[in-house]
Amino acid sequence: MVVIPKKLWEGKMTKIQAVFIDRDGTIGGTGHFIHPRDFHLYEGAQEAINRLKQAGLKVYAFTNQHRISRGEATIEQFKEQFEQFGFDDAFICPHGDADDCTCKKPKPCMLFEASQKYGLELNRCIVIGDVGSTDMLAANAVGAIKVLVRTGWGESSLTTYRHNWKEVEPDYIAEHIRDAASWITDK
Repeated sequence: MVVIPKKLWEGKMTKIQAVFIDRDGTIGGTGHFIHPRDFHLYEGAQEAINRLKQAGLKVYAFTNQHRISRGEATIEQFKEQFEQFGFDDAFICPHGDADDCTCKKPKPCMLFEASQKYGLELNRCIVIGDVGSTDMLAANAVGAIKVLVRTGWGESSLTTYRHNWKEVEPDYIAEHIRDAASWITDK
């Protein structure tokens, strides 16, 4: 089990239970929708996922995929892809912007669903993503450790769009998913 010392936890050591990872811009792609059949992982992303799993962590996908609501892909196609990458499960919001759903990030409902399904304490989980105004806000809402990667929308999240999530600070800013996995497993 990975143990992370966290300044916000008053010096207590926290045993991490799981890592939630965004897809587009975090493990591959461009930050925009890419159909699962055309999606490619960043160099080192598969090794990062494997490293987290070898450390005894559950690894879950955590992604908004509004193109499902347009019929451009299916949840099954995404779930199959995440299974091929070695994820333990996938939590996917298929809704569009006009839908009044409760699961679309930055709402934390996908995290709550995972918590109920797997008995997780979300303040003992980590969220890795490239978008401050969705990934980091969802993580913050449940008290999870927040890791922002600079790939995808990450650099813009830290500069151009920082005002959209200015009240939240990431616990770690990683250059890429490999860096994030190293930071987690080297603790």
